[in-house]
Amino acid sequence: MDYSSSLDFWLQNAAETFGTPSYVYVASAIEQRAAMLRAAFGDRFALSFAAKSNPNPAVLDFMRHHVEFLDVSSIGEFRTALAAGWLPERISFTGPGKRGFEIREAIEGGVGELILESFREAVLADEAARKLRRVQRVLIRIAPPSVPKGFGDQMAGRPSAFGIDWEVAAEQIPKIAKLANLQIVGLHIYSGTQCLKAEAVCENYRNFLKIFGEAYKTGLPPPEKLIFGSGLGIPYHDGDLPLDLDAVVAGISTDLDAFTSRPRFADTRLVLELGRYLIGEAGYFLTRVIAIKESRGVRIGICDGGMNNHLPASGHFGMVMHRNYAMHKVGGYGEPEKINLVGPLCTSIDRLAIGVVLPRIEEGDLVAVHNSGAYGLTASPIHFISHAPPCEVMVEAGGLRDITYIPALPLAAGSPPI
Repeated sequence: MDYSSSLDFWLQNAAETFGTPSYVYVASAIEQRAAMLRAAFGDRFALSFAAKSNPNPAVLDFMRHHVEFLDVSSIGEFRTALAAGWLPERISFTGPGKRGFEIREAIEGGVGELILESFREAVLADEAARKLRRVQRVLIRIAPPSVPKGFGDQMAGRPSAFGIDWEVAAEQIPKIAKLANLQIVGLHIYSGTQCLKAEAVCENYRNFLKIFGEAYKTGLPPPEKLIFGSGLGIPYHDGDLPLDLDAVVAGISTDLDAFTSRPRFADTRLVLELGRYLIGEAGYFLTRVIAIKESRGVRIGICDGGMNNHLPASGHFGMVMHRNYAMHKVGGYGEPEKINLVGPLCTSIDRLAIGVVLPRIEEGDLVAVHNSGAYGLTASPIHFISHAPPCEVMVEAGGLRDITYIPALPLAAGSPPI
């Protein structure tokens, strides 16, 4: 999209109408990304949206019409999803820290599948289902022994809170299968995120297929569903090259087709679980420069939003070294010039950009930080120094809509600790 024209029109209008700092999500960009995935993979995958990447209720409502499934990682997200119109049977519940009362509420609420991260969770789920006189559908999350190089956050091949280690799965899965109130309907693997290398993605999926194939030699009934943690990355920083999705499809389609041609997996639904790849590039963080100062030869723009609103852009969300997010001066022209952009907090780590080259920035200018649709607001310490939280705005066919969401505490006072 040419942000010098149509996009900047909407960003300027959002800032003028709703103020800054704010997040702006372009609905058509989300829709186009989902359509691109379907066109690329054909009918090989159903799509599941990871609510943790952006649990705004309006976003979740929009996703109901563009993906088959939703994955939540807390009872708070489950409640938000139901309120947004999701049918519980289309929802899975993952995460390594599920407490007993969360498991009970999810089962009572009709959650489609619990994704078990440990035998402990299986026991809790079996007990809750027994008390509710139900048999709960579950998937078992497997932690693979390795993940290819190229993934930004690796969750395999090392001690991990996520899933059952593949090395002990042959011992653990039969124990879970014996629990009378659980029905194992498939497996789940999510071993790494934020990969921009097509061959690494393909190798990762081949590892998944090998594990799935081996796991179902143990006497389990044929799976209804196998979930692939997508790991598909987006180009956050200047110089990053976008993932070549066509190369991913070309590199893995034969393997997927061979897998599903096996009688045991002929009726299995393969599911691609995505978060940032669906919505990350559709979102922009808007912040206004409220002051300019020169300090020891460096030009600094002080903005009305910073780390408190967008922790990942400040470099404190798993980044070893700070790299500037792609960004631009909205509606701006002028000679390129280096500037540091910082937020309003009383800490030296509140920085949005170091030495970023933009058209000369002046007080009052509007800056849009790209790739902000996922893990932006809800990954940030919005209560730090008690600034008001930013607005959230959706750009839709009918114009701009305020979708600002401040979630209530997900757990009632006095909720049991286990």
